[in-house]
Amino acid sequence: MQAAPHAQEPDCASIVLALPDALGDLERMDTTSQASAAWGSTTSAVVLRCGVEPLGPTTDRCVTVETPGGPSVDWVTVAGEPDADGAADWTFTTYGRDPAVEVVVPAEVTASHSTSFVDQFGPAIAQVEATRSCL
Repeated sequence: MQAAPHAQEPDCASIVLALPDALGDLERMDTTSQASAAWGSTTSAVVLRCGVEPLGPTTDRCVTVETPGGPSVDWVTVAGEPDADGAADWTFTTYGRDPAVEVVVPAEVTASHSTSFVDQFGPAIAQVEATRSCL
């Protein structure tokens, strides 16, 4: 995977180091791109990149995800076109935080897993202060 444009931000290193080792039954994999992480398999992995461009105001769906016993994180969620089986790629991008974090969940994963695991990113992402929130 390609590193995000602002992957060198110091906060990205802190975020990546605090990410979970697994998302349910999806184990964390090694990556070679700076400020990135992946869970799953080489053919269908959930991919996280820190240092993507922060989002400005948007009409895309923005949701606040509560972390059990912890912080909440605002995410802008965008679904791709469903495949023949009805599964779609999903992209989650943090809203109101700089550096921003992007998580891409491929259709191969959404076909058999809920995307509710995004709450597990909350403690890591909360290390960057939120300056805006979903309305």
